Amino acid sequence: MSFLIDKQTTEDLNLLGKFKPNAVFGMFNKVKTAGGERLLENWFRHPLTDADAINQRSAMFRQFGELGIDFPVSGASIEMMENYLNSGAPGNRFAAPLTVMGKRVAFTLGLNKDFRQFQASFHETIEVLNKLRSCFNGMADKHRDLLKGDLEDACKTLNLPELKWLKEEAGRKDLPLTSLIRYDNILRFHLREKMDQVLQAVSLLDGAIAVAHTAKERGFVYAHALPQEANCIRIDDCRHPGIKKAIGNSVTISHENNVIFLTGANMAGKSTFMKSFAIAVFLAHMGFPVAARSMEFSVRDGIYTSINVPDDLEQGFSHFYAEVRRVKMVAETVSSGKYMLVIFDELFKGTNVKDAFDATLSVTEAFAAYRKCSFIISTHIIEVASALDERCDNLQFVYLPTIMDGQVPKYTYRLQSGVTEDRHGMMIIENERIIDIIRKKKALTPQHIQ
Repeated sequence: MSFLIDKQTTEDLNLLGKFKPNAVFGMFNKVKTAGGERLLENWFRHPLTDADAINQRSAMFRQFGELGIDFPVSGASIEMMENYLNSGAPGNRFAAPLTVMGKRVAFTLGLNKDFRQFQASFHETIEVLNKLRSCFNGMADKHRDLLKGDLEDACKTLNLPELKWLKEEAGRKDLPLTSLIRYDNILRFHLREKMDQVLQAVSLLDGAIAVAHTAKERGFVYAHALPQEANCIRIDDCRHPGIKKAIGNSVTISHENNVIFLTGANMAGKSTFMKSFAIAVFLAHMGFPVAARSMEFSVRDGIYTSINVPDDLEQGFSHFYAEVRRVKMVAETVSSGKYMLVIFDELFKGTNVKDAFDATLSVTEAFAAYRKCSFIISTHIIEVASALDERCDNLQFVYLPTIMDGQVPKYTYRLQSGVTEDRHGMMIIENERIIDIIRKKKALTPQHIQ
C-alpha cells in the first residue's frame, strides 16, 4: 500500500528539491553517485507503510553509522565503470573480441584514440571493483548481518573464482591483448547481470552511507515503528531539522488524545512546531533518522497538511474557498477509515471571525471523532477552545507562550499545557510605529507628489 502524501504537503514541509534552500532532501543528499541520488529520491517519494520494513531499513542505516565507513571510490570512477560496462550489448558477445582488436590495430596505426580510452575505462573498472570488494569484505568482517539482499549478492559476486584475476592484475597497465580481451568478456558479457547487481549495491551503499553520515553530523536518532493498531506517536525533544540550535518539544498523541489544539501569538513558533512534527513522522516512515532525542510511532497511511494553502486565480478560487476544498479533500480521506496524520495551521483564516469561529469549532469537533487519525490544529481564535473542551474529551490543549520584556515580546518556543491569553498584535504594531508613519504631521501636498 502506498503512503498518502500530496504536492501541497510536500511543499508545506519543503521535503523535495535538489536545489531548494533548506529542503529536507538536500540535508540527506550527500551521495557520491548518480545511482545513489536516484535511490535517495525514490526513498523520499515512496515512504514505507510496514513497521517491520521500516525497522529493518533504519537498522541498516544505524549499522552503517556504527561502522563509520566512507564511500570507497569517487563518483567519477563509478560513472566511468558504468559507462564501460554498458558499452557492450549482449548480442555482441562474440563480436566484442574483434572490436577490441580492431581498436588496438587502429590505435597502433595512429588512426584513432578509442583503444586508449577503452583501456583507461577497463583499468579504472578493475580498480573500482577491487576497492568495492575490500569494502564489502570489511563489512562482512565487522558487521556480518549488515550484508543482506543486494549488498550480500555484490559481495559474493566480487569474490567469485572467475574474478580472482581482479586482485592479481591490480595496478597493471600493460596487460597482453589476449588477457585484456578475456577479462573484458568476463565483465561485460559473461557476468553482465551480476555486474548490474553490483551497481545496484553501489547505489545502496552510497545512499546508506549518506543517510548515516547525516544522522551523525546533525545528531539525529532512529525512530522505532509500531504496528498500525497501536495508534500512537511519541516524540521526545522534536525539533526542526533545518534550524540550527532549534528548541525541541515533546509530544504524545494516542487513541485517547488524538487531537492537539494549538494556540499562540504570531511568531511564537506554531507553524515551525507543526512542520517539525510532520517532518519527523515523514522521515520515520522512510526509516530515516529524525531530529529528536527519541521517537516511536505506529505506522500511518499518510500525511496531509494545510499550512500554506494558496488561492487559485486561474480557476477563480479565493483563499477561503481553497481552504474549504482542502478541508473537504482531507475529510474524504479521513472518513474512509485511513490512519492519517492531519495538520491544519489556522483553519479558515480567509474568512471573517464569526464564520471562522463556527467553522473551526464544527470541523475540529467532527474530525476529533475519528480516533484512528492524529490531528494538530492551530488557531488564533482562542475562544473556540472552551467550546471544544465542553464537547470533546480527547483534545490536548497546548500553546506557545509570549513573554513580555517591557514592551518587547520574547518567545520561548516551548509548548505549555492550556490555551494562550496572549494578545500582543497591537503592541507589535505600535512598536513598529506604523500608526505614527500613517498619521505623520506633514501631510503630502500637491507639490510633494510631483
